[in-house]
Amino acid sequence: MAMELSPEEMRSIAKEAFVYGWPICENYNTLYAYAIDVDGPAYKAPMNHLHSEARVFTPEDKVVVTPNSDTPYSFIWMDLRAEPVLLTVPKMEEDRYFSFQLIDMYTHNFAYLGTRCTGNQGGVYMVTGPNWTGGSDGAHVDQEYTCETPFALAIVRTQLKGPEDLERVKEIQHGYQAYTLSAFLGKLGHEASAITWPKSNKALTGTVKMFEILDFVLCLLPVHPSEQDLRTNFLKMGIGSGTFQVSEANQSALELGMKDAWAEYDEVIEQGIARGLVTSAELFGTRGFLKNQYIKRFGGAKVGLYGNSREEAFYPFYKMADGQPLDASKSSYQLVLSKEDQEIARAFWSLTMYDGITQLLVPNALQRYLFNSPMLPSMRQAEDGSVTLHVSAASPGPEKESNWLPAPDGPFYMVLRLYLPKAAAFEGWKQPKLVPVPKKGKGAVQPGSQQDLDPGGGKCKRHFQVLIKGDVSPKVKHLPWMDGIPAAG
Repeated sequence: MAMELSPEEMRSIAKEAFVYGWPICENYNTLYAYAIDVDGPAYKAPMNHLHSEARVFTPEDKVVVTPNSDTPYSFIWMDLRAEPVLLTVPKMEEDRYFSFQLIDMYTHNFAYLGTRCTGNQGGVYMVTGPNWTGGSDGAHVDQEYTCETPFALAIVRTQLKGPEDLERVKEIQHGYQAYTLSAFLGKLGHEASAITWPKSNKALTGTVKMFEILDFVLCLLPVHPSEQDLRTNFLKMGIGSGTFQVSEANQSALELGMKDAWAEYDEVIEQGIARGLVTSAELFGTRGFLKNQYIKRFGGAKVGLYGNSREEAFYPFYKMADGQPLDASKSSYQLVLSKEDQEIARAFWSLTMYDGITQLLVPNALQRYLFNSPMLPSMRQAEDGSVTLHVSAASPGPEKESNWLPAPDGPFYMVLRLYLPKAAAFEGWKQPKLVPVPKKGKGAVQPGSQQDLDPGGGKCKRHFQVLIKGDVSPKVKHLPWMDGIPAAG
C-alpha cells in the first residue's frame, strides 16, 4: 500500500526504482515479443519451446539493441514455475564455438553451458526454478542449473564459419531440443497458473508507464534476501504491490526520478566508457559478480542487452576518437589490427558497426555489418599480418573496399567482440586505437566548427524523429550539439 510521501521522497524512490527496474522491463519486452505476442513481428515460439534461426541478424532485427551478427541464434523462454526444463545439445566439432547463455528476469547471466563450460561432446542439462525440490525424477542429466526467478531466457549462439557452413549450423540447431521434465520422461505434464500479460514495448518502457510494467513483473519474482529493504522502499510508492498506477499525483516525481537515473547513467556508464574508466567486462555477469551494483546492470542493458559475461566474451567499445563522438558525416576512420589483436580471442573476434541513434545494425549496399576472423582470407593484409580497416560512410575506393566497414552518414559506434578472450585481454592488452581521417574538400564539416556544434536542417530532423513523445531516455544525449536540449528531462 502506498504511503504519504513528499515530492522529494517520491522522486528519490522513482530514481532508484528506474535504475533497478528498467533492465527488468527491457527483458520483459523481449519475453512479450518473443513468447507472448503471437501476432507480433518478433514472435519466436511459446514458452518452453526452442526456436532456431539459421541466419545471422540484419538491420531488420529491431527488438534487441547492439546484436551480434556472427552467430545464428536460437532462443527459448522458460516457464519454470511448475517443473524444470531440460535442454539437449548434440555433439559437434571441437573447433566450433557455441554457448547457451542462461539469463534470469533481472538480466543476470546465472549460468552457461557450451564450449567453455561443458565442452562440445553433447549432453542433457536441466534448468530449475527457485522452488523446485523434486530433483530430476530419474532422468539422466549431465548438469543442473538453478534460476532464482521463475522465468528464464536461454540465448544460444552457434558459430557460423562462412556461407558454406550454414547447412552444418542447421544440423546442429536441429539437435538443440527443449522438454519439460515430464515430457522428457513421457509422463503427464504439470500446468502452471495462467497469467494475463500486459502489452509492453520499448516505446512504453521509455516513459513513466515503465513503472506499471515493473509493478507487474515484481509480483512474479521472489524477493532476494539482499533486496528486502530495497523492495520495501519501492512499496512506499506502491511499486511491487500489483496495483501501482501512474497518476497526476505521482507523474512529475516519476519523470524527475527518471531524469536523475539517466543522468547517473550518463555520468557513470556513458562517460566512463568514453574515458576508459568502465568496460563491458564490468556490466554483465551473475548476481554475485555484479554485487547488486544496479547502475552497472542498467548500463549493460542500455549499451547491449544480454551481453555475455567477461569469461565468455569481452566487448571493447568504440564510441570516441581523439575526444570526439564518432560521426561518419564529419570524418572517416582507420583501425589497425595487429597479429596480437587477431589472436587475443581463443574462439574468434569480430568488429560490428551500429547506428549511433537506433543502436541497430547499419543498412548498406554491401550488406556488410562486421568483420570477423573467418573473413580474414578475403581481406588485404600487410606483410606483418596486420589488417587496416577503413571505416566510413562512403567507399574508400575499389582498392580498399575489401577492408571497408560501412558506417551511417552520422553518429555511430562499434563493438569489438572477443569470444573466449585469453587472460591477456584483461592483463595488459590494449584495445587497438581508432584513428580519425578528416574529410577534405568542399562541404566537409570540421570538428568544433559552428556547423559541427549546430548542424540544423535535415541532420537534426533525423535525430529528433527518433524521440518518442513522453520518452525521457537520452537516445542522443551524447551528441555535442544536443547539449542543453531537454530530451532527457
